[in-house]
Amino acid sequence: MSVDAYFEKALEVGRPPNIVQLFPNSEALLVSGKVVDRALKAKGSAMTIAANGRNHIIIRGVLEAAQRADAAVIIEIARSECNYCPTNFYNIARQVDAVCNELGVTVPVAIHADHYVIKSEADLPYARMELPSMFEAGVTSVAIDASHMADDLNLLANIDLCQYIPTWAGLETEVGEIKGAQGLSTVDDATFLIRGLNAHGIFADWIALNNGSTHGIESSGQGIQVELTSQIHEALAPYGVSGAQHGTSGNNSEKLRAIAAGTHTTKANVATALQMVAWGVEVNDYGNAIIDDAGHFKKIEGAGLSEELWEEMVAYADADGVSADNYKWLNLHFEKKIMAQPKPIRERMIKLVADFSYDLLTNVFNAAGTGAIARKLLVEMDTYDLEAKAEQIEDPAEWTKEKIIARAKTLVVDKGPEGDFDD
Repeated sequence: MSVDAYFEKALEVGRPPNIVQLFPNSEALLVSGKVVDRALKAKGSAMTIAANGRNHIIIRGVLEAAQRADAAVIIEIARSECNYCPTNFYNIARQVDAVCNELGVTVPVAIHADHYVIKSEADLPYARMELPSMFEAGVTSVAIDASHMADDLNLLANIDLCQYIPTWAGLETEVGEIKGAQGLSTVDDATFLIRGLNAHGIFADWIALNNGSTHGIESSGQGIQVELTSQIHEALAPYGVSGAQHGTSGNNSEKLRAIAAGTHTTKANVATALQMVAWGVEVNDYGNAIIDDAGHFKKIEGAGLSEELWEEMVAYADADGVSADNYKWLNLHFEKKIMAQPKPIRERMIKLVADFSYDLLTNVFNAAGTGAIARKLLVEMDTYDLEAKAEQIEDPAEWTKEKIIARAKTLVVDKGPEGDFDD
């Protein structure tokens, strides 16, 4: 079967029902997160970009790169990002679908709601209402992040909310808040979460760990702990769960290649790096922004944003007391002015994102060619609804609410100080 034939058939059978209903005449291959995960697993020693589409420029650039690399990708937005970015749960699928159709993108793309944070049991009623609405708006994958709570409450929140998530959708869960080298995840708390879900017939596609990563700009120099990640992933192997790597922006290419090659990671979140690259900020080879002695970013003249708009953004940040680590808060306020720039400036911004993403996909993450793998998988399975990667092997009777609470008390873990659990 030719590439075109695989695409046409995959388009026919591979789009989940919410996408078909929203975009009945679309030729964008928007798929469940499960499809992307399976394609990367099939290639082996590979992970793909889960790009935080904080603005339209980033979405376009990543999709251009994915098409060039023939790499299945994920476009995502975190729950907290919906508060300070023009992209949110209710417009992200529409933007991705429109760009895919405009550019003729044929790679499978999942729409992921990242870090759907549950800070306490009081958040559950609203989540029960919002999750179905998000899928009605085109989300095809979600990360339930109750990692801020105690282990028993984390597991119980996941069990509660998974009944509001379609079984065909991609599912990510999280143990251990993202807080660098403190409060690292362990085999004990990771297996507790995944075993408890398995007992209730819930088969997560990904688990995110606190494995040494940080959100935003990495300054510690420690970064991801590959050996710890591999150890936890091996312990989880019977349950078929892949790894989701958060905080990639502060880790060099060698470290990221090691994560792809030496762990079961298939999803690598990239957020701050793409934002900084698009704006024309000087970054090192893995997207960590360069800050001068005065605490300001180094803007490359003639790259990214116009110099005039960049100066306005910096002045606004200084006046508002926005630190370098929180420039993400500028996205919503300046999106209109960013998109109002002349076309050559917008295009050079998109190209910066596309080139950076293409290098990650092909030279670091080993994701090239996974688009073809995913299209073929959809055709062979003849459905958008892929089977779980594992079977139920835990006894539900051993994972009642009472026994979950009791078992959690036996875990030997150090949660460390409060972490960055939003995005």
